[in-house]
Amino acid sequence: MPGTDGPAAPAVIRSTLRQQIADALRDEILGGRLEPGQEFTVKEIAEQYGVSATPVREALVNLAAQGLLDADQHRGYRVHEHSLADYRGMLEARRLVADGIFRDLARNGTPLGPKPQSEAAAALLSVRRRGEEAARAACAGDLNVLIGYDLRFWRELSALFGNAYLSDFLHRIRVQSWVCAVTYLRRAVERGDGDLRGTLWARHTELVDALAHRDPQAAHAIIAEYNAHSLALIERLAAAA
Repeated sequence: MPGTDGPAAPAVIRSTLRQQIADALRDEILGGRLEPGQEFTVKEIAEQYGVSATPVREALVNLAAQGLLDADQHRGYRVHEHSLADYRGMLEARRLVADGIFRDLARNGTPLGPKPQSEAAAALLSVRRRGEEAARAACAGDLNVLIGYDLRFWRELSALFGNAYLSDFLHRIRVQSWVCAVTYLRRAVERGDGDLRGTLWARHTELVDALAHRDPQAAHAIIAEYNAHSLALIERLAAAA
């Protein structure tokens, strides 16, 4: 019965466990420990994490729905192999979302709607701090740290606009684009010709400042430069492979 301590608890625990497994596997993919094309079964993942098959299966279905895994009815799952065409499509999707955000910013004059000034300032400050950490990691070429802070930066930034659907979509496409890009970035490092210091985009705080100054044109220009920089870098690394 709702409100009791009985039946509700296992569902909550299972849901949390499913999400924890999904997050862990996503991090394994982003970290390069699960490589594109690598295959595995529900049983293997369940044994690896010491859990039952049910939350693992739910987590894998979730990741497959996000485009990170491919399901094979007879062989289990494998990490999806993205192409350069996929990456170009992801950047285009990101651009279209950003254009919509900036049109809204130009129309309404603020990314924070009717929030009190103190709350708006605190929210922007938090996003800026994420951006500072992401920028430092980018300049140092620390890919693992960069990905974590970059995803958190964009998640918090998109949340400022008050549309949960937009925020969730942008987060999903950013995860996918990192999964695609990280394959080329890590392979370049492994070849010994991929020192990432100074090559990764690091203008996060400039974007926050443009939004804080309610300057959609400047924000649009920064995002356009970001997408062009990212595509040129991945295309160059792909050509050198």
